[in-house]
Amino acid sequence: MQPIERPSGRAADEMRRIDLEPGYSHQAEGSCFTRFGNTHVLCTASLEDRVPPFLRNSGQGWVTAEYGMLPRSTNERMRREAAAGKQGGRTVEIQRLIGRSLRGVVSFDGMGERQIVVDCDVIQADGGTRTAAITGGYVALYQCFAWMKTRGMIEEIPMIDSVAAISCGIYRGVPVLDLDYPEDSEADADANFVITGKGGIVEIQGTAETVPFSEARFLDLLKLAQQGIAELTALQQAAVAAL
Repeated sequence: MQPIERPSGRAADEMRRIDLEPGYSHQAEGSCFTRFGNTHVLCTASLEDRVPPFLRNSGQGWVTAEYGMLPRSTNERMRREAAAGKQGGRTVEIQRLIGRSLRGVVSFDGMGERQIVVDCDVIQADGGTRTAAITGGYVALYQCFAWMKTRGMIEEIPMIDSVAAISCGIYRGVPVLDLDYPEDSEADADANFVITGKGGIVEIQGTAETVPFSEARFLDLLKLAQQGIAELTALQQAAVAAL
């Protein structure tokens, strides 16, 4: 790994400190307070006894997600989207990504006709809010299923795999793992990787911010992401094992 001086002092292949705290919310069926360094996201999973119209009488369930940032989650206060009367394009894109990522590891036949809504609220943002939301959202969703199982609502937890997400980028010419905001704002390229515990790729979002990057550089980023996902998967497994 090439030496580099990152703003945080981390090595190129070193993630921020990650904390996954399940059961954070006493009200929700499932929850996880997620910390990726100074990025903090509260993920809650709420069970609803209904499904979207297109699934009525199908015997299948559904998982969806909503995402939002608190006004002072960033350096300057943002106006609440509710006050503006509509969600911004970034918000819609991220919550669709979270929903797709979580649905990719759920077996809907085992849910019954129920819907789980995973809310991801950013309390503090320092880069990687969507990756933190997906990683913590999985833990919250798992806890919700565990809550259902203990009450006899389902026989088994209907998840075929775990899923987590991490960002990687090219910072000052060097591939680095888990970008914080100072790096993300200056990166030559950045990408978000959503990968399952078994290594399946759910989604990759990658952008060159300055000049196009090569296939070799992309593979460097993928290798870093796979390393990061393995670490996140171990943390997720430890979190759900405590439930």
